[in-house]
Amino acid sequence: DLVRSRGLGDVYKRQIKEFYSLSKNIIDKISNGIFAKESFDIIERKIIICNRDSCLFFVDGLINDEVMEKIIEFFYSINDESQLSDLKAFCEKSVPYVEVSAETDLDKIYTGILSGIMALAIDGLNGAIMLDVRSYPQRDSSEPEKDKVLRGSHDGFVETLVANTALVRRRIRDRNLRMKYLSAGIETKTDIVLCYMDNKVDKKLLAEITQKIENASVEALTMTMQSLSEVIYRHKWYSPFPKVKNTERPDVTASAVLDGNIAILIDNAPSALIIPTSIFDILEEADDYYFPPLTGTYIRLSRYIVTIASLFITPIWLLALKYPSYIPEVFAFIVPSDPINIPIFWQLMILELAIDGLRLAAINTPNMLSTPLSIIGAIVLSDFAVQSGWFISEAMLYMAFVAIANYSQPSYELGYAVKFMRIMILVLTEVFGIYGFIAGIVLTFIIMVCTKTISGKSYLYPLIPFNRKEFYRKIVRTRAAANGNIKK
Repeated sequence: DLVRSRGLGDVYKRQIKEFYSLSKNIIDKISNGIFAKESFDIIERKIIICNRDSCLFFVDGLINDEVMEKIIEFFYSINDESQLSDLKAFCEKSVPYVEVSAETDLDKIYTGILSGIMALAIDGLNGAIMLDVRSYPQRDSSEPEKDKVLRGSHDGFVETLVANTALVRRRIRDRNLRMKYLSAGIETKTDIVLCYMDNKVDKKLLAEITQKIENASVEALTMTMQSLSEVIYRHKWYSPFPKVKNTERPDVTASAVLDGNIAILIDNAPSALIIPTSIFDILEEADDYYFPPLTGTYIRLSRYIVTIASLFITPIWLLALKYPSYIPEVFAFIVPSDPINIPIFWQLMILELAIDGLRLAAINTPNMLSTPLSIIGAIVLSDFAVQSGWFISEAMLYMAFVAIANYSQPSYELGYAVKFMRIMILVLTEVFGIYGFIAGIVLTFIIMVCTKTISGKSYLYPLIPFNRKEFYRKIVRTRAAANGNIKK
């Protein structure tokens, strides 16, 4: 009647028709789009609000029942139909809840419901009212198993994104702190947050990371951290060194953010990705800064030395056995006195594989059996392996040091990168002798030099290119760093 009386054009006719269709059938549209009889946990709760058919859509188990009860009680009490004239005005003036918004895009409504947001559709209103009454099942924040410290805070990230952002906010009370929300994954639509300081972050890097996540053409981020890191950085197959730093500690994350880095938090992941990251950043630990400068410097230098030793100790021993005449008299004891039934090179390679097998077995062993099985593995296997002639005691000793030394630094990825480089040097040393050993060291250095961070900078910075002041801060834990940030 309005179109006919006022003589409006075809465009207005179509818009009014679409609006009427969406308003009249919004409940049916959402119900047909999201509700499935096969899915018992998607609830469709029909109610009457001011004599209008209405319906609540939500996922059972992802909402706060007590809050929802009070909201429904309020909706039942509405008796002024003039409040329902406009969706946005109704949300802003009449809904007594903090996190509420009006949404007209059906795809966004579906995604919101599946994310745990409750949607209220009222007949006659163009869209749905989105009420964030989510209450995800989550465990309590506790100290991470991997990133333990002797001093400092003992809280850690959990699998809930909002809880993780709150842990960072609690430590940085600055108005420049930003929490930028993104989503990735065509099917999973995983929630992602970029955490950074607006006055310190590299804006070019931030825009690049944001664009890569927004344009990521992946179906799902089922493996969360690893899946996302592969989206934002295309790894070169020949470089096993980690390009991002994973941490489960909010204090380390907050420190990295204060340094101008970007921390990426992902829903369902109890850790954060820190970018950009060099090898010196990966080798750092929170304990370096929870102790006085002298003690912190000693801990850091010990970690560097042990990590380097784990790379070279077995190749150097193999090289020494290939040229026994060049061994100084003072180190003559490294030459095995026991009979060697299997070549030393193959003993080391077998032990490299066996250690990984034992590590995997330890991960999958129930806690109640881990202690007795560890004793069996340490005493029985090592003792009988030497007595049977498969291995000599020196090979067992050096590989035991390598296995333990891998845990002197906090990154699993870096531990495997050192392992791959060590195996490469062992193979080249066995085949080409001293020249292979030198070639292995050179190749390891070249791979590290050719590896770039996500921002395109050198992986070995501040060593290459050399920055004296920054390099000194990476080696020595200064008082200025202690008064500043944990990460540096």
